[in-house]
Amino acid sequence: MKLLMVLGSDSTYKQLFYCLRPLGFEMIRYFHALKAMDNIDEIDPQAIIISAVDFPRHWKTMVQFFRSERTKDDCPIVILKGEGFSVDDSSKASYIGVSGTVYESLDMQEVDRLQNILDRHLPVEEKRRSRRYRIDPWQRFGFVFNHPESGVLVTGQMKDISRGGLSFLPDDKTLVESISINSKLENCSLRTGDFLLSPVCRLVRISRFVSMEFLSFPPGEQENLYDSLRMLLRGELVEDI
Repeated sequence: MKLLMVLGSDSTYKQLFYCLRPLGFEMIRYFHALKAMDNIDEIDPQAIIISAVDFPRHWKTMVQFFRSERTKDDCPIVILKGEGFSVDDSSKASYIGVSGTVYESLDMQEVDRLQNILDRHLPVEEKRRSRRYRIDPWQRFGFVFNHPESGVLVTGQMKDISRGGLSFLPDDKTLVESISINSKLENCSLRTGDFLLSPVCRLVRISRFVSMEFLSFPPGEQENLYDSLRMLLRGELVEDI
C-alpha cells in the first residue's frame, strides 16, 4: 500500500514514518504541492496525508484535485492541522472530501486518531486492540524472560511493541515451543530506553514471531512504558554511538 505525504517538516515526516510503518505502508514524500499533483497517477496512492501547516493556501486545491479521481472509499485523505485551523476550515475540509483531520503535534492521542482514520478506510492486514510500533535493531528496546518450568533465559530480538504487548524473534525458538499458549510468564524484563520494566506477560501466539500480552506492571512502570512509546514516536530511542 502506498501512502503519499505532502509536507515540508522533516520532524513531522520522521514521526509519521515511525507511527505508520507498522501498518505496512510504502511511504512516499513530496515537498512541493505541484509535483505531487503532477505525479499522482504515477504514484497511485491508497492514502494521502497533506500538511495544512506547510501548505495553508494549497491544501484545499490539492484535496479537490485528488478527489476528482479518487473517492473516500478508494483513497482516504488526512489533513495535518495546526492551532490556527479554524472551524470554517474544518467545515470546508469535510465538504470537499477530507476523511479526517489530525493535529500535526502527533502526540499519542493524535497518532491513535490518525491510525483509526486509516484503519476505517484501508484493509490493514492485522489489527490489534492497541497500536503497534515497529522496533529496529538500533533502537533502545529489548525483552527477555525465564522459561516458566526450566528457568532458562529466553532471549531474542523485538519486532514491535504496543501499550498492550509485544512481538519478538527468539534466538532459540525450541525454548519457546515447549511453553503452552496462554501461559502466564512472571519473570520478564523489558527495556524501553532508560527504563527497565518487569511486566507479567501471557504467551499469545507462536509463529515466526512470538507474541506476548502485558497482563500487569509494578506500580508506575506502565506510565514509563507510555513515556517510552511517546519518545519512540519522536525517534529519540536509539542506541548511543
